[in-house]
Amino acid sequence: MTALTLVIGNKNYSSWSMRPWLVLRQAGIPFAEVRIPLYLPESAAPLASWSPSCKVPALHDGDIRVWDSLAICEYLHERFPDKQLWPADAAARAVARSVSAEMHAGFGALREHMSMNIRARYPGKGRTPECIADIERILAIWTDCRARFGGGGDFLFGHFSIADAMYAPVVLRFQTYGVTLTGAARDYADAVLALPALQAWVADAVAETERIEMFERGV
Repeated sequence: MTALTLVIGNKNYSSWSMRPWLVLRQAGIPFAEVRIPLYLPESAAPLASWSPSCKVPALHDGDIRVWDSLAICEYLHERFPDKQLWPADAAARAVARSVSAEMHAGFGALREHMSMNIRARYPGKGRTPECIADIERILAIWTDCRARFGGGGDFLFGHFSIADAMYAPVVLRFQTYGVTLTGAARDYADAVLALPALQAWVADAVAETERIEMFERGV
């Protein structure tokens, strides 16, 4: 089998890199990791050599290149059907894809005002009305998915899936910015934080030495 290579950015800041990395690691799919620190003058050349979009993440599977987090996750689902990266049930799978696409395309206020910074703690920051609306929508998604589809395990659709990888960086954002969670949302966040793959990513993020000032504002 061809070895996979996943190209990622700084683990402390790159939420998009984290998503397919978490899928691969949690599913036990072997892969090589190439980390390119972002926002440096010397970042451009390696990004261009690895990724057609000059952005991370990018997946190499032999001569095949896949870029964009959700596209990579979909490719992995097709490449490794035995890993059941989407729910087996058609109705659950449709909802899982929908909430994943919503995360992929939306929540702009959350991204702007609560950028991922695993090492930092900014309790109470970023609470614009638009960001609060994003938070409320995310919590509604978590609660609804757990109630309708989560009976078989601790995650949105019972067992860990791509949908959980899409929302895992949000769990870390909520931790950074001190968002209060209760009930099903709290239980779900705790399950995500307990994932061995997520804990490995966080440990690597804390050990990084790069500092990207635009993500250190805490505003």
